[in-house]
Amino acid sequence: MTAVTGTTPDSAPGSAADWTVDGCTIGGAMAVLGEKWTVVVCREVFTGVRRFDDMRARTGIPRQVLANRLARLVEQGILRREPYREPGARERHEYRLTDKGLELWPILVALREWGDRHLAGPDGPPLRTVHRGCEAEVHAELHCAAGHRLDTPRDVVPRPGPGARRRR
Repeated sequence: MTAVTGTTPDSAPGSAADWTVDGCTIGGAMAVLGEKWTVVVCREVFTGVRRFDDMRARTGIPRQVLANRLARLVEQGILRREPYREPGARERHEYRLTDKGLELWPILVALREWGDRHLAGPDGPPLRTVHRGCEAEVHAELHCAAGHRLDTPRDVVPRPGPGARRRR
């Protein structure tokens, strides 16, 4: 599809339904991350669990599922494989976050916070995230480019982006 000439997405009138979602980056991100075990693997690597057997023992992910998820995250450039060898054993790999993978941290913090509010058991959540420098709890917050804090979805208005195309 081509853009409608004379109308830029930022100044275009109409509703969200007037625009396609072709190439939606949320959909693209979910194609990479949208499966439960994929996000669990990312959580494990973020918390310092980097070896296959340790991940498997800690999470209970079936062996083949874990192998597939790790391979996919490496293929997508979210993780990289680092070789290691225990004395007397064959070479194995541990998994490290790439810069692309590190950028997922705010998403995991936001998911953890939502889960803490709505899914934690009576004893509270099993994981906390704290600032290394002062031990204060870490929270996800949204701010606009001008620095205003956004406290509710009603503070946000969707607009077509530069890649948006009008529906025909």
